[in-house]
Amino acid sequence: MILKSLPLTPDHDIPGPLLVELTALYVSNREFHALSGDFPDPDGIRPEQVAAELADELANPDAEVLLARSAGRLAGIVITLAHHPDPTDPDPWIGLLMVDAGLQRQGHGRRLVSLVEDRFRSAGRAAVRLAVLENNPKALAFWTALGYETIDHRPDRGRGRPCAVLRKALHQRFPRLQGRSGFPCP
Repeated sequence: MILKSLPLTPDHDIPGPLLVELTALYVSNREFHALSGDFPDPDGIRPEQVAAELADELANPDAEVLLARSAGRLAGIVITLAHHPDPTDPDPWIGLLMVDAGLQRQGHGRRLVSLVEDRFRSAGRAAVRLAVLENNPKALAFWTALGYETIDHRPDRGRGRPCAVLRKALHQRFPRLQGRSGFPCP
């Protein structure tokens, strides 16, 4: 899987072919959009709505939109926030992680999360946070299976929807050391 930043700033248009791919990705996640209310009609998501949503995200200078490709196909999108608007919150955030619905349950989401965590770890960040809508138990199960722990319950900042806030410490990864016996060292 290859992870790249969306090559745009808020004042630039998304190239047509990429916008078609992004719209297809958003459309494939109808169930999530019905829960989130991000689009007025989850059955009628249009390219201009996706472009506007991404432009809104990129208006924040701390936001980054990352595209994940697998086998040449757009497999997912991640929106991260390097700094939360609350100055007492030291952690970066994952604002959105969405995998094409046709590729879900194949390990793409887990791999994508690992790549994002590695980026934050490489930047010297100690942990990462995210919010899960309270009405989305599938997402909560996904994130907790990856080691994220619920640390709070509160409405989201944008729309006031009830959310669980999750956090995961990003411990440094070290290669496994082998003792003379071939077993990992304690």
